Amino acid sequence: MEISRLLQPTKVPTSHTFANFTSMCCPRTRLMPACHSSHGGRETKYDEREITILSSGPSLKKSSVVGGLSLHRPVHKRDIAGKTFCSVGLYTYPGSNVESSSQTAEEKIGVLLLNLGGPDTLHDVQPFLFNLFADPDIIRLPRLFRFLQRPLAQLISVLRAPKSKEGYAAIGGGSPLRKITDEQASALKMALETKEVPANVYVAMRYWHPFTEEAVHQIKRDGITKLVVLPLYPQYSISTTGSSVRALQNIFKDDSYLSRLPVAIIESWYQRQGYIKSMVNLIEQELHNFTMPEEVMIFFSAHGVPVSYVENAGDPYRDQMEECIFLIMKELKARGINNDHTLAYQSRVGPVQWLKPYTDEVLVELGQKGVKSLLAVPVSFVSEHIETLEEIDMEYKELALESGIENWGRVPALNCTSSFITDLADAVVEALPLTMSMSTSTSTFTGTEEEVDNDPMQYFIKMLFGSLLAFVFLFSPKMVSAFKKNIL
Repeated sequence: MEISRLLQPTKVPTSHTFANFTSMCCPRTRLMPACHSSHGGRETKYDEREITILSSGPSLKKSSVVGGLSLHRPVHKRDIAGKTFCSVGLYTYPGSNVESSSQTAEEKIGVLLLNLGGPDTLHDVQPFLFNLFADPDIIRLPRLFRFLQRPLAQLISVLRAPKSKEGYAAIGGGSPLRKITDEQASALKMALETKEVPANVYVAMRYWHPFTEEAVHQIKRDGITKLVVLPLYPQYSISTTGSSVRALQNIFKDDSYLSRLPVAIIESWYQRQGYIKSMVNLIEQELHNFTMPEEVMIFFSAHGVPVSYVENAGDPYRDQMEECIFLIMKELKARGINNDHTLAYQSRVGPVQWLKPYTDEVLVELGQKGVKSLLAVPVSFVSEHIETLEEIDMEYKELALESGIENWGRVPALNCTSSFITDLADAVVEALPLTMSMSTSTSTFTGTEEEVDNDPMQYFIKMLFGSLLAFVFLFSPKMVSAFKKNIL
């Protein structure tokens, strides 16, 4: 069976199922704009769509929050070592938390930041890739073939590691994501203190240190009594927020302390005015660096996901991304900025179809159409990492210039932009009243339900069989050649 036949998603719940939570109903509003994509042939209209909001005072601040832990859904060297991406220089690790000294004994608030993680050194690249591809929300195998998950992840990680190491070597020898996320945690803790909400802020990475388990262990040790989970992904996807929350569910469900801990999850926050305005501020600043700002094409590049995730598994990511772009452009137009724009998706791998249009193809087309000035906006990333520093700044910039684009610019990631951090703090404050324990919420899995092998012998047989298949696969020249062509 072809690998592409294996990479099919199972139907999972999405964010719309949150309407079932009667114990934590939020005010709702309706948006009635029409969003037209300027490229790629897909037209999206936002008409009579319900959007969950939390309103704090007269200003509109939108985010989707749920109580409990249930979610329905050529190498150029660049040295970034020692570079500080944020104004706050405090790190949260070891321990992965920033502690507040003024918390009361009655209540200890915790905020858990969720992120992807990245290899700290080149030596970490292969095990990081293994953790990534071993996640059933990344490579979604049918249940019948799920015993192949780890052997397949081992094979892919070994084959992809050399190419990935080149990318990380080009940006200094490792990912800056952990450092930036630690700085964001420190900045968020300070912003919460200014709002008289003392809190411990923890960092949980999905695929590298500090892992989710490490952060949860620290939360228990600190005796946190109320927890807000804040994924650092503006838009929800089953492969990002969904996967991270599923990992939390698996840890919480069998722990008597954690299962009773009041928790609120900020599922997505791309609609929040603080986020939108922070993005628009950065775009406006970068436009001023061009000789003729009004002629610049604004090029939104988002991380892609397989089309099957959206069409077969109910992932709301594409709709949320397109709505996010609409809101950003609406704010730009309110400021008198009426540049053309387009949205494309980057970072695709494998033989399956990913969300289109693809970033590399669109860059070539824009050059052929005579676009001379382009401003790249990494819209789904709030921190600098390999997809911005190497893929966009190096690969896509080179491709754009080769395609006829003469003036290139790139909006930096938000990192610790003060207005962005302040808005995250507001989102946390708004979510606190909605916390509820997992034991009192409807417990549903976010992504792929994992099979539990209670029989050690059965588990051993599966792993042995899978390992033998992977061994044969790895040492078959024809299979390796086909695998590299179609997957890598």
